[in-house]
Amino acid sequence: MELFRSEEMQLMQLMIPAEAAHDTVEALGRLGKLQFKDLNENESAFKKTYASQIKRCDEMGRQVRFISEQVAKAGLPVGNRLGDRHLEFDLLENRLSRLEKELMELNANSDRLQRSYNELLELQLVLETAGTFFEDSRSQADAMGSEREADYTRESGDPSDIGAPLLETVAPLSEQPKAVQLGFVAGTIPVDKLAPFERLLYRATRGNMYLKYVPVGAVNDPVTGEKQEKAVYVVFFAGERAKAKIIKICDAFSANRYPFPEELSKQHQMSSEVTVKLRELHTTIDAGKRLLENALRTAASELDTWSDMVHRETGIYHTLNKLSVDVTRKVLMGEAWVPACERHVVQNILHEASLKANSTIGTVFQPLVTYEMPPTHYETSKFMSGFQGIVDAYGIARYREANPAVMTIVTFPFLFAVMFGDIGHGVLMLLFALWLVLSEKKLANQKLGDIVGMMFGGRYIILLMALFSIYVGMLYNEFFAMATTIFGPSKYVCAENENIWNPVEMQFNESLCPSAFEDGLAMKQRGSPYPLGFDPAWRGTRTELPYSNSLKMKMSIVMGVTQMNVGIIHSLFNQRYFGDSLSTICEFIPQMIFLNASFGYLCFLIILKWVTGSTADLYHTLIYMYLSPGDVDCSGQCPENKMFPGQGFLQVMLLLAMFVTVPWMLIPKPFILKKRHEERQQSRSVSYGILPSEDRSRVGNDEEAALFVSGASDSIEEQDTSSQEEEFNFGEVFVHQMIHTIEFVLGAVSNTASYLRLWALSLAHSQLSAVFYEKVLMGALQTGSAVGIVIGFAVFAAATLAVLMVMESLSAFLHALRLHWVEFQNKFYHGDGYPFSPFTFEKSEDE
Repeated sequence: MELFRSEEMQLMQLMIPAEAAHDTVEALGRLGKLQFKDLNENESAFKKTYASQIKRCDEMGRQVRFISEQVAKAGLPVGNRLGDRHLEFDLLENRLSRLEKELMELNANSDRLQRSYNELLELQLVLETAGTFFEDSRSQADAMGSEREADYTRESGDPSDIGAPLLETVAPLSEQPKAVQLGFVAGTIPVDKLAPFERLLYRATRGNMYLKYVPVGAVNDPVTGEKQEKAVYVVFFAGERAKAKIIKICDAFSANRYPFPEELSKQHQMSSEVTVKLRELHTTIDAGKRLLENALRTAASELDTWSDMVHRETGIYHTLNKLSVDVTRKVLMGEAWVPACERHVVQNILHEASLKANSTIGTVFQPLVTYEMPPTHYETSKFMSGFQGIVDAYGIARYREANPAVMTIVTFPFLFAVMFGDIGHGVLMLLFALWLVLSEKKLANQKLGDIVGMMFGGRYIILLMALFSIYVGMLYNEFFAMATTIFGPSKYVCAENENIWNPVEMQFNESLCPSAFEDGLAMKQRGSPYPLGFDPAWRGTRTELPYSNSLKMKMSIVMGVTQMNVGIIHSLFNQRYFGDSLSTICEFIPQMIFLNASFGYLCFLIILKWVTGSTADLYHTLIYMYLSPGDVDCSGQCPENKMFPGQGFLQVMLLLAMFVTVPWMLIPKPFILKKRHEERQQSRSVSYGILPSEDRSRVGNDEEAALFVSGASDSIEEQDTSSQEEEFNFGEVFVHQMIHTIEFVLGAVSNTASYLRLWALSLAHSQLSAVFYEKVLMGALQTGSAVGIVIGFAVFAAATLAVLMVMESLSAFLHALRLHWVEFQNKFYHGDGYPFSPFTFEKSEDE
C-alpha cells in the first residue's frame, strides 16, 4: 500500500466470449478491482445490446421495493439473507411477478372488504342514532295530540248537552291543518364540516329544511380508511327539488348517505341484518389478513437475497452494455482500468470464470496504450481515510502526483492545536474521541445522523487533534485558562528575596515584594528557563499579553513559511517523478529563492533574535530592506537593528535575487515549450511512430514501452497524438505562465499573512477561556454562597462546552482546513483527477 502516490493503474483490454460474458462480469464484480470504460457512450440507452435485460431488472427492482414496502407496513422482521442465492434470473422474475400479483389481489380484496365493513359500521350507527330521532319525534307528536284533544273537549263542552249548538261540534275546515309529506336524508359527516354544511343547506333551501345531528366519535372513513371525528345527521325537507339540492350538497361535503326506513319494524330488521353482515365480514377480513401475513412472512425471509440478486444482475447488465460487440456477436470487447498490483489476480479470476461457464475459449486480457489520464486510487485504512477525505474534499489528486494526506496526518492536527491549545479542553476532546474509537464496532452498525456520522468518520482526526491540543496546551501552560506548575515552580523570583517565588502570593500581597510591581521579577539563574512552555510567572501580569502575542505571532510566521517551503518541495517531487526538468529549473528554483529571500530571511531573523536575545525591531528591518536597501541601522539612528556583520550586503543580494526570479518564472518556460513543439513538428514527418524519450520514460517498463511504440502506428493513436500537438497555443501558454507567476508572487505575501490566523485564533481562544474562568467561575466562588457556586459552575461548564468546545473547535478546524487547502496545497497540488470507481457488488448494496 503506497500512500505518497496513488496506485499504479493500467488500461487493459478484455475479449470475452459471449457465452461466458455474464459469468465473467459477475466474477469481476465480486472481485471489485476493475473500472470499465463505456465504449457505447454515444449510443441511446434503448439501442444497447442488453437494454431488454436492464428493463426486466428495473421491473424486478420495482417489485422488490413494493414487497419491501408491504413487509415494512406489516411490521415483519426481514430475514438475514438466508434465501436461495443460486436462484436463476428467470425463476426469480416469475416468482416476483406471481408474488406481486398475489399481494395486489390480497390488498385489493382487503381494501374492498374493509371499505364494506366501515360502511356497514356507519350504517349501524345511523340506524341506532337516527332511530332515536324518530322515536323521540313520535313520542312528542303523541303527547302534543293528546293535549290538543283535551283542550278541544274543555272548550266545546259536553257534546251530549241538548242545549249545545250542533255546528260547534265540528271545527271549521279552514282551521284544520293540512297534511304535508316530509322527506329526509340520513348519513354521516365529518364534525369539522358540520358548520359550513348546515349553512349551505339553509341557503340552498331558503330555510325550508330541518337538520338534526349527533356526534358519534372517531370512526374509520370508508373511503380513506383513516380515523375521523364524525356525526350522524338527518335532514328533513319537503319537495323533490329540495331533495336534489340536498343530495348534491352531501356529495360536495363528502357526507355519506345511507338508506333509513321510516317504519320501526323495518329499522329493527335492517339493524339485525347489518349486525350479521358485520360479523361475517369481520371473520372474512381476519382470514384475509392471516393469508396476507403468511405470504409476507415467507417473502420477508428471502427479501434481502432477492434484493441482492436484483442489484447484482442490474450491475452486470449495465456493465455488459459498456462492452462493444463484434460483427459476429460472439465476442464482447471492453476496456477497463485495473491496479497494476491486481493484474495477476484478475487474470486468475477470468480463467476460473471461463471454466465455470464451460467456454472453449478463454478471456483475452492484455494491456492497452493510451494518452488518457488514469483514475486515482489509494488503498487507505480506517485511520488514513479521514485525512484522505480532507484532501479529496478539495479535489481528487491527479494520477500519481504527491499526496498531501501524508503530511496532513501531522500538520492538520498540529495547526488546529496551535489555535485551540489548552490542556483541559484537549482532555475533554480526548474523552470524546476515545468514546468514538472504543465504540467503533457498535456505532458502525448503527444509522447515525449527518453530524454524528461525520464526526465518527473523522474519529481518528479528532483523536490526534485532542493529543496535539494537550501538547500545545502544555507549551502555553494553560489548563482552562489557569497556569500550571506541572514542570516545576517558576524560574522567576523576587529580586529582593530569592525565597519569594510564588507569583500568586505576590499578587495578593504587594508588601512581600514591592519591586515586582515596579521593576519586575528576576530570573533565579540566568540561562535556565522553564523546562517546557510559558513560565507560570507570566500569568496575570501586565506584560503577559504583549509577551504571548509577540511569541505567537512570530511562531505563526515561522510555521507558515516552513509549511509553504514543504509545499514547494512537494512540487519538486512531482517534477522529478514525471521527468519535468523544465518546471524544476523555471519554477521550483525561482520559487524557493523568492520565498526564502523574502520571508525565509524574516524567519531567520526571528530565530536569530530568539537565540541571541537581540532587541532589534524586525518591522523596521524588513521595511527598510525594501525602502532603503543596504541601510540596516537607519543611518545610525537604530544600531540595535544590526544583528550580524554583512547584514546590509546580504539584504541587497536577497533583494536582487527576488527581482531576478520574477522574469525567471515568467519568460523562459513558454519559449522553451514553443521551441520543443516546433522541433516535434519537424521531426514528425521523418519518424512519426517513434515516441520521444521524455514521453517514453513515463510508460513504465520496457514491455509497455514496446507496446506503446507499436501502438503509435495505429490510426486512432495517430489522431490522438496529432490532436495533442496541434492544440499547442503559445499565447495561452504564456498567459497561463503569467497568471501562475503573479499568483505565486502575490500569494507569497498573502499566504504568509494568512498564517497569522494561528496567532489570532489562539489569542481569541485564550482570552475567551480567561473571561469564563475569571468572570464566571471565580466570580461565583467569591460570592461565598453554595447556590451561587453551583449556578456559577453550571454556567461555566455550559459556556465552555457550547462556546469553546463546539464553536471554537469548529472555527479552528475550518481555519486549519483553509491553511492546508489554500496556503499549502496550491504550491504543488493540481487536484484535477478523478477517482477510481471499480465495478463491485458491495457498492450496489450500499446504494
